[in-house]
Order: sequence, then C-alpha cells, then structure tokens
Amino acid sequence: MHYDLCLTWYWEYDADFVHMLEAACTDRGLSLWQVRPHNLVEAVNSLFSGEITLGTLLNRAADNPAFSPFTHRVQELGFFCINPPEISHWAEDKATMHLELITHGIETPYTIILAPFTEQPLLPVLDLGLLGEQFVIKPAYGGGGEGVVMHASSLEQVMKARTEFADRKYLLQAQIQPQEITGRKAWFRVYYVNGKIYPCWWDPQTHIFNPLSADEEERFDLTPLRPVVAKIASVCRLDWFSTEIAFSKDGKFVAVDYVNDGIDLRSQSKAHDGVPDEVIRAIAAELVALAARHRKAS
Repeated sequence: MHYDLCLTWYWEYDADFVHMLEAACTDRGLSLWQVRPHNLVEAVNSLFSGEITLGTLLNRAADNPAFSPFTHRVQELGFFCINPPEISHWAEDKATMHLELITHGIETPYTIILAPFTEQPLLPVLDLGLLGEQFVIKPAYGGGGEGVVMHASSLEQVMKARTEFADRKYLLQAQIQPQEITGRKAWFRVYYVNGKIYPCWWDPQTHIFNPLSADEEERFDLTPLRPVVAKIASVCRLDWFSTEIAFSKDGKFVAVDYVNDGIDLRSQSKAHDGVPDEVIRAIAAELVALAARHRKAS
C-alpha cells in the first residue's frame, strides 16, 4: 500500500494542526498515514516488510527516540523527508547559524560564542561590556526558551548557565531594542514553508501573535522582512521553519532567533499564546502542496 504523506506525531497539542493537515490532504486528493505511539510497532513492521511505501514523511516526533527506527528506515528507503534530519540538526545549531547568517550579510545581534563547559570548563577572558548592560544567554541547541537567561548582566550568570547543558555551546547575545509601531513592539515571528512566508507580530514578553497584514507591511515599511526570511531559507536549506526578526531602533531588520524546526503549532483558538489558526491552516496547505510535488507517479 502507498501513502502520499506520512505524519509521525505524538504531542496532544498538535491535534488542531493534524485536523488542518487532514483537510488539506482531502482537498488535494492525497492519502495520509498517521503514525502515533499506539500504531508505531505495526508501522515499523509494515515499513521494513515493504508492505507500505511512502511519498513524503513529515516528522513531528523527531524528539521522541521511539520513532527513530521508523524515520531511519524512511531515509534508508529514499523516501522524501520534509526537513531531513541531517539538515535540521545542522540548521538548529544557533552557533553555526550565527556564523552562516553573518557570512551571508544578514543582521544579527552582537554575539559571543562559548565552547561547551565539558570541553572548556574555564572561560577565556570576556569583554561583556560589548554586549551592553544586559544580554541574553542561550544554549546553541534547544527551543521553547529552554536554558535561556534573559536580562543577564554578570559573569557569574554566564558560568552558572553553562553547566545546565554542559555539553552544548552557548551564545551570549546583545539585546535588541525594537521600534514601536502604533503601540506594538516591531518584533516578528515569521513562518517559512515551501517558499511562502507568513509574518506575525509577536510580543517577546507575552508571546501573543497577530498576523501582519499586507497593508501593514506597506504602511510601516516592513516589506524588507520577506527578503530577509527568504535569505535565511536559502542559508538553512529547510523546507519549513520559523524565525524571529526585530526591526531595531536604528532601522535594521535583525534576526534574533535564527531557525526553529520543531515549531510549536498550538492554535490561538485553543491557547492565548498560540499561532493564529489561519496561519496554521496556510502552513498545513503548503506542507501538503510540498508532498503533492513528490507524489508517486500513477
């Protein structure tokens, strides 16, 4: 049996996204196979036996080791993977992406990159003054604010933070002060998927989203957001991701949080700090469009 799109998932808050993905598959006439914890063993057996083949894999269970045999087998068989694991792992390294982005002319905060504590327990001499009075400490890997220290100001905080994820590189980043536009911070979380770009106003304190309209892009001179995101996409080579960009007080579009693959897709209709439903629906449609391009020839 052949499925045009296979979705691996286990997080209960993905349910709304899955419903939208199902609807998008129906609209395009694509078959969808959902692999979840309850049918994972059966799915692995079907894949290894050749009973089931795939057109495209969309892996929403990359952080669950139980799904690894399934996804590894998909790769061995040469089926198309949205955001292949090796590219995703490379792109989600914030230290690597920082260097890649500045090489390609993308504005980033002033940053000091530190080796993992396990490799270099004693810090070199650091001039923290270059980061300003307060700065951000973040591990090179991880999302959802895990291990991030906002408004840091001392070497002691840096030393303590490095031991939380001792095997990871750390970034010390200057804080970017965004402009205010009609009472809102000019801070944006932007989604890229299959060549399409969906920018949202996003408050870094409250995490509340609002879609950025085409009219607002024009009125407030925010159209450069799109080419910045397109350039990030060309650098990271992912099929879909989110990024954070601030429009700074000195008039620059600064990539603040570079590339996020494991995107939180809780819907705004269910969670006050969720992604607007219309944005999730558009993302689902574009992911299905991507799978349609790799559909098995009849």
